[in-house]
Amino acid sequence: MIRPHAHPHQHGINIEALLAHVPLFNGLEPDEIARLARGSREVTATRGDILFHKGDTPTGFYLIVYGQVKLAFTSPQGGEKVVDIVGQGQTFGEAVMFMDKPFMVYAQALADSLLLHISKTAILDELDKDPKLGRKMIAGLSMRLHHLINDVESYSLHSGRQRIIGYLLREYPNGGERSITVTLPTNKGVIASRLNLTQEHFSRILHELSEKGLIVVEGRKIHIPEVEKLRCHEH
Repeated sequence: MIRPHAHPHQHGINIEALLAHVPLFNGLEPDEIARLARGSREVTATRGDILFHKGDTPTGFYLIVYGQVKLAFTSPQGGEKVVDIVGQGQTFGEAVMFMDKPFMVYAQALADSLLLHISKTAILDELDKDPKLGRKMIAGLSMRLHHLINDVESYSLHSGRQRIIGYLLREYPNGGERSITVTLPTNKGVIASRLNLTQEHFSRILHELSEKGLIVVEGRKIHIPEVEKLRCHEH
């Protein structure tokens, strides 16, 4: 059950301190943070809660204090396509808020989560006053666009195996580590959809990589004994 709190300070959550620690807002002055905090409300969601539906009108955007949220849409046949999995410290919903368009996806909590909803009027007021904040928001949205282009390239040109290996090694682009353990952020079905694969295809590739000794799967933990060997298998 989603519980928005109108008076967050009564709940022991210091919204100003949370906002000040977010990379997006860490250059703001205390009075700017205070104004943003006044336009923010705390939202607690339990696993499975829907934060908004596709077609809802945005009144602001969300920042995840802790937890995890899935952004997805459903096909007319009832299949789900996961667009993104967002976690602690990340924001979502800004792009459609600026466009005055309804949400193109729905947002569902994958874990018990605490979020801040920052109202459109509060953020627009600060953007009028502070050009640095505008540049940071543009940089954040540009990075997301860059990731989206990478995704489209990956879906179009890369095999399922390449996509999975790329995903497992995404935090280690330049090597340097000989062996690593990757913890999948959520269940395999959600990650498979994020990579545009069926769950069966995803599981089959993990099984093949395990058989070759390139990975060792223990639940959500995937141990990679030799990173470079796995990387070579990507090509």
